[in-house]
Amino acid sequence: MGDVAERPEQFRATLGRSVRLFSAFRREQTDPDHFYGTLARDTVAQLRGYCELAGAQVLDVGGGPGYFAAELRAAGARCVCVDADAEELTARDGTAPGAAVLGSALQLPVRTSQVDVCFSSNVLEHVPDPHTMAEEMVRVTRPGGVVYLSYTVWWSPWGGHETSPWHYLGGDFAARRFERRTGRPPKNRYGSTMFAVSVAEALRWARATPNADIVDIQPRYHPWWMRPVVRIPGLREIVTWNLLLVLRKRHPD
Repeated sequence: MGDVAERPEQFRATLGRSVRLFSAFRREQTDPDHFYGTLARDTVAQLRGYCELAGAQVLDVGGGPGYFAAELRAAGARCVCVDADAEELTARDGTAPGAAVLGSALQLPVRTSQVDVCFSSNVLEHVPDPHTMAEEMVRVTRPGGVVYLSYTVWWSPWGGHETSPWHYLGGDFAARRFERRTGRPPKNRYGSTMFAVSVAEALRWARATPNADIVDIQPRYHPWWMRPVVRIPGLREIVTWNLLLVLRKRHPD
């Protein structure tokens, strides 16, 4: 079996789209509504290429204040957000985003095969056991359903999040430097709330998991012609920036 079991409908991952996303990304700290709103709209448009969202039951793993959940509901999905941090759930306006549940991504509070789509954006690098989180997402998805999983690659330019690019000299060094300069510890602390996840280990997991087939693998924010970079060991760890895995849950034999 190859890396890609099927192809979605063509999503217009143009260079202009990448420029817009990276432009919005520069405003993440100063204008989070603009950045996350832009990313959520783009992501839902992309997700529609892999599955029907109208009427679908979607689980947003680590969805925090609900930017993605709001766009998914606007697309007709029935979305429930799960997050382990109550402060994140209320970070947008002090209230939780509609249907929201406190729970760990490593032990999702959802029965097996209950959702049509299990979705997660930029959460995998924040859990100490990414393989367990990925397997949990597959577990709760019904046979034939879709798992959409993306995360920031550690060796990419933004791998250290707010401590970047100093994470290239080590996560602990980057955290100490950030605290010296700002007088406060980083929100994303290496080894505690942020972990080094590579492209290679995610691909190994996706190819080996017995319960799902790979639908697509791509650098999430890049134009379509950058897709081949995920096949080049070493280079992909720096250039990919954010890896997107799309899986389809297998039907039992």
